[in-house]
Amino acid sequence: MSQLSNKIKSDFPIFEKSSLVYLDNAATTQKPQSVLDSINSSYTESNANVHRALYALGAKATEKYEGAREKISAFIGANSHKEIIFTSGATESLNLLAYSLGNDINPGDEILISEMEHHSNIIPWQQLAKRTGSRIQYIPITKDGELDLNHSDQLFNSNTKIVSITHISNVLGTVNNIKKISSLANQCGATFIVDGAQGAAHKKIDVKNLGCDFYAFSGHKMLGPTGSGVLWGKYELLEKMDPFMGGGEMIDKVTMTTATWNDTPYKFEAGTPNFIQAIGLGAAVDYLEAIGMNEITNHEEHLTKYCLHQLNKIKNIEIHGSAKSRIGVISFNIKDIHPHDLAQFLNEYNIAIRVGHHCAQPLLSKLNETATARLSTYLYNDEQDIDKLCQALNEIISHFK
Repeated sequence: MSQLSNKIKSDFPIFEKSSLVYLDNAATTQKPQSVLDSINSSYTESNANVHRALYALGAKATEKYEGAREKISAFIGANSHKEIIFTSGATESLNLLAYSLGNDINPGDEILISEMEHHSNIIPWQQLAKRTGSRIQYIPITKDGELDLNHSDQLFNSNTKIVSITHISNVLGTVNNIKKISSLANQCGATFIVDGAQGAAHKKIDVKNLGCDFYAFSGHKMLGPTGSGVLWGKYELLEKMDPFMGGGEMIDKVTMTTATWNDTPYKFEAGTPNFIQAIGLGAAVDYLEAIGMNEITNHEEHLTKYCLHQLNKIKNIEIHGSAKSRIGVISFNIKDIHPHDLAQFLNEYNIAIRVGHHCAQPLLSKLNETATARLSTYLYNDEQDIDKLCQALNEIISHFK
């Protein structure tokens, strides 16, 4: 796969004139030329507001926008393109759900999330709990960084109305058993939501096979442009939900005193949508599918094993999490070197990693850390990138002796 990685890297302009080792893909990914070309051509050849214009340019923009919806529907195995709602990212998708599903939440109801969630899958539910008098319960994690479901009969109960779990941890790289959680959620009649911000980029997603009710993800973490994201939901559930925002496009009729809504999914897409970004995300899906998601997953599994093997040779390193199923998201600390100092030194080697709490402060509290260093790989990374990182780490450590 290293030869394929070299070929892939040449598709990304940012690597052409630089020796950059980019290992912050869990934050955002680089963009291939085909995605950049798609965005540019949309602005220069078909830039007009979608759905509204009766002239040819507007029709072309609408066709490309709705074409992207079709591509993404097929990419995740949805039943219909009508189940695809374009958002600005997973954060907006989860907030949309917390708002719209909140109408059916009452005092004493329980919302079940886990200790490894990103803040985007914690704060909306905390706000919902405050509004409704409901309670949040947490699935604990084991010392290996996996979800502890040993007491699932207590966690999943008759009061559980919403279960919202990350597909893959953005700190530990743990791949959660979504199908098992789906079964538990179904048994207690709860609505099951998956935060797929890290999942859709790294795994072949079939939402029907996963068994969830909603799946949220961000385009910029899977080679697409920033400001692009998706909420998938079962059509019958979307039909019952009230819209999150009001304004143009999401309406059917408006009078001085009342309004009725547009059809699903458009009732959730108020205002002028990020249609150029959505088209760019469609181009990213084309790129990923041309390589093959299974190929990407296999590459990452190999690279993750290699990375863990090489990191474990480094003196005084502590790697957080040892889940059996994981991707190339690895958080670590090195004794007597603060993560922020480490990142600044690595920058001198033109190596980019992320440090901090990774928008997962409750999880870092469980790890007894306030900050960690985090590397995260993607399809254009290879063993040479890992070797350069490890060599740099060893040189930095030697300076602290």
